[in-house]
Amino acid sequence: VQLQASGGGLVQAGGSLRLSCAASGGVFSRITMGWFRQAPGKERELVAAITRLGGSTYYTDSVKGRFTISRDNAENTVNLHMNSLKPEDTAVYYCAGRLGPSAVGTYDYWGRGTLVTVSS
Repeated sequence: VQLQASGGGLVQAGGSLRLSCAASGGVFSRITMGWFRQAPGKERELVAAITRLGGSTYYTDSVKGRFTISRDNAENTVNLHMNSLKPEDTAVYYCAGRLGPSAVGTYDYWGRGTLVTVSS
């Protein structure tokens, strides 16, 4: 499975961005999808995830109420809508996929990152 993320950029605090990830080479509806991020000097963290058919989502506490993950299994895409962005959201964002049914666990497939920079 190949994953291609897009949509990063520079935005002012309080603004919005939408990240998109396109998947190819596999059965997308069998893959739980997640968005990770890694800020300079910090460990990579799982930001949001969505199960195979979209029935369940996960968000890390710091983004709850601001970020929304969604997927379109017909288009093989997963999106991350980010609102009310804060400077601490600045990071390289990665989309990833896993074969397991739950949002948390080892991820098997990774795309290249896309940089999100939030200015204060």
